[in-house]
Amino acid sequence: MKICFYALRPFDELAYCEPCKEKYGIDYVWCPDAPSPENLHLAQGCNAVSTNPCEVTPEYLRAFAKMGVRYLPCRSIGYDHLPLDTAKELGMRVSHSHYPPEGVANYTIMLMLMATRKMNQIMLRAAAQDYSLPGKMGKDLSGCTVGVIGTGKIGRTVIKHLSGFGCKVLAYDLYPNDEVCQTAEYVDLDTLYAESDVITLHLNATPANHHLIDGAAIAKMKPGVILINTARGTLIEPEALVNGLESGKIGGAGLDVVEEETGICYYNRAGEAMANRELALLRSFPNVIVSPHTAFYTDVNVASMVQSAFEAVDNFAHGREEPNEVKL
Repeated sequence: MKICFYALRPFDELAYCEPCKEKYGIDYVWCPDAPSPENLHLAQGCNAVSTNPCEVTPEYLRAFAKMGVRYLPCRSIGYDHLPLDTAKELGMRVSHSHYPPEGVANYTIMLMLMATRKMNQIMLRAAAQDYSLPGKMGKDLSGCTVGVIGTGKIGRTVIKHLSGFGCKVLAYDLYPNDEVCQTAEYVDLDTLYAESDVITLHLNATPANHHLIDGAAIAKMKPGVILINTARGTLIEPEALVNGLESGKIGGAGLDVVEEETGICYYNRAGEAMANRELALLRSFPNVIVSPHTAFYTDVNVASMVQSAFEAVDNFAHGREEPNEVKL
């Protein structure tokens, strides 16, 4: 068995490949670049192709399939960068990565604290030696009602850790969880929108929840609501978010993900004009914190993401159930 790793980062991911090769007996080749017509040949002789979020076209999958590639283990929890219909058509099996939820959950709460205490504005003004107080008064998270949309592993961990702050927590999920009921109250979306001071998103990207937070949803929210997104950029309609910030309906945001971030996040684009107007607008607001999709980025999580690709291929090859397989 052999895996071709695309967009593999030599400064962190690569160090975990050799131990996994020894553990699972699976060989690998790697490339620091995303798949492209110029490097598709690297997958020749491989059984699997592993990517993190990057552009993967249907044509690339067809080329891989002709080379004998059968498995597509993603090194990310999200897999919306893959053309899943094409993978299903070609009989390819897809998996996503796994890692402990604490890293993203704690990063989410960090963004909540920074947004509620107006930390971005405080630091920007401090950099200009403006140490005055007007405009810097924030809210204590302990006195806020926090709405958590999505109570999977990360959402549940956010709720668990928020319990230590003493704030009221509302939750929404299509499949309520008994553990969550001990520290939060499940409500419908309209109630969550209407009563939450802070709303945080923890959903996968699916056609059903594309632009879940749009103009109509924002209109139902409390004036001055703070939005937090460490999940997927497509959950929020960019234009509606900008309009909400300009009108003051949205009091602030902490965003680790934005729509159309492929080709931007994880690259050095210093000095370039980027084709993402919404991102440029969002970065101009002093009450918006934008980080480049780094909530996951801890040593433990990176190791788990690499290992999950080897695990999935090992399970697929030996006919074992793969718990992180994407059902196509």
